[in-house]
Amino acid sequence: MLTAIIDYESGNLHSAEKAFQRMAREVGGGTVVVTADADVVARADRVVLPGDGAFPACAQALRGQSGLFEALVEAVETRGRPFLGICVGMQLMATWGREYEDTRGLDWIGGEVVRITPSDPTLKVPHMGWNDLVIDHPHPVLDGIETGDHAYFVHSYHFRVFAAQERLAHVDYGGDVTAIIGKGTMLGTQFHPEKSQQTGLRLIGNFLRWRP
Repeated sequence: MLTAIIDYESGNLHSAEKAFQRMAREVGGGTVVVTADADVVARADRVVLPGDGAFPACAQALRGQSGLFEALVEAVETRGRPFLGICVGMQLMATWGREYEDTRGLDWIGGEVVRITPSDPTLKVPHMGWNDLVIDHPHPVLDGIETGDHAYFVHSYHFRVFAAQERLAHVDYGGDVTAIIGKGTMLGTQFHPEKSQQTGLRLIGNFLRWRP
């Protein structure tokens, strides 16, 4: 089993690589590689798309890598490989990103990425630090993760999901903020599982064992 973490020059992937490799050893999840090689992504059994920064810049960077975007679409859309998007990698699954300018996403899960607007004016944006998950719908990758478990967030925009059943979890930050989305073989987390201690490690381990 090969898990490819896509490197499209959007963030430091060292901590994600180490967390996925650790859990792969613990759960028998095979090999984990960080790669910008389209051929590796095309033959991977699982695909992870991280992302840090602004939605338009990440979308442009992903599409600008030779063959990488096409390999990702082939792996996930055509071959149905299990997919995990992290932070902006999750946001790119949306129909539209509204950060700075309207930018088309992958449209894998219907929705738009919009700025967080807390009802409490004392709450600062970006939403940064630990927050308690509220589980909306069960999912195999959430096995052992419960409402009240903590996850680590750093973001100013969040995913407004069009279909309620595709929002698997949220947090309260002056209103509901989407934390986890899912549909078919695809999953996305707004928080960083590699920085979320036991909650994040459990999710990574579950993903590496998931056979949708």
